[in-house]
Amino acid sequence: MRLINTRTLELEEFVGSNIPKYAILSHTWENGEITFQDIQAKPLKNLVPQGALKVIKACKVAAQYGLDYAWVDTCCIDKSSSAELTEAINSMFQWYKLSTICLAYLSDLKVDELIQDGMPKCRWFKRGWTLQELIAPTRIMFYDQGWNERGSKKELSSLLVKITRIDLDILLDPSKIYTIPVGKRMSWAADRQTTRIEDRAYSLLGIFDINMPLIYGEGSKAFTRLQEEIVRRTNDVSIFAWQSRDSSIWRGIFANTPDEFELLSGLQDGLTLRDGSEFFLTNKGLRIDLELASFEANVYLWPLYCTNNVQDEWQCIYLIAVGKDGSIHWGIKRDST
Repeated sequence: MRLINTRTLELEEFVGSNIPKYAILSHTWENGEITFQDIQAKPLKNLVPQGALKVIKACKVAAQYGLDYAWVDTCCIDKSSSAELTEAINSMFQWYKLSTICLAYLSDLKVDELIQDGMPKCRWFKRGWTLQELIAPTRIMFYDQGWNERGSKKELSSLLVKITRIDLDILLDPSKIYTIPVGKRMSWAADRQTTRIEDRAYSLLGIFDINMPLIYGEGSKAFTRLQEEIVRRTNDVSIFAWQSRDSSIWRGIFANTPDEFELLSGLQDGLTLRDGSEFFLTNKGLRIDLELASFEANVYLWPLYCTNNVQDEWQCIYLIAVGKDGSIHWGIKRDST
């Protein structure tokens, strides 16, 4: 792990458990960000781009907290190395979690703007990567575009719940995140964007405690792979409770994007989340033993045994039987009763 010395502004590398206390920057990328190659070629204090000023200011704030080191994603990772990038992305949640303090810099929050008016409009809340950067650290301090302190995660928790739909107890105690149903965690990522399609999945690895290889160029398949990895690790059927915005078509068992979990922010777990049926993936799809409710000829309902408090409805999936053997083909048509 590379860290910036907040006094010398030089990169230093640490291996294993020999990592000093550090501050970590959470921000949205803008024009003029500096890279690992930039900081290798020229001292940070001599770099001109706006991104260099942001890194220097973050180091100065970290030093004010008594910290000798800071981590910034733009220049502490050598993104030209695919192996290093894979390791960094798979470790990112832990790096934010283990930081002494996270400095959340809201570049579009004006100095003279009231926090309750300006914060909900900030781009920081629409980016994919900043979801884990909000949840993982225990201590976060928010700053406006002039680097003025605007409040901590704890002080602003009620406003953050309203903006993000993330439960208050998760914001205050990140260790509880893995007790939350998968579908609900996915809903937090709805409508968040990333520059690259694959990063919509990769930015969620820590949210689900998943490690997997990165394959840039696979596009939306990355999100399918993420769901497959989740299925291999849990019997939480809320991962199937997503809803398509086009409910007139039949589709496979997995969602296309996190946006299809948008309505599950009020999801409450049922019995199957704690002691549900075993299911697993095969080369023919998902195998699971179920008791289905008959709906109409060759059509059945699979109850997911979880309720959505937003709509106060039970979540179900329509299944249609096709073929002489009565095999089931999954369908996107969903029902709430």
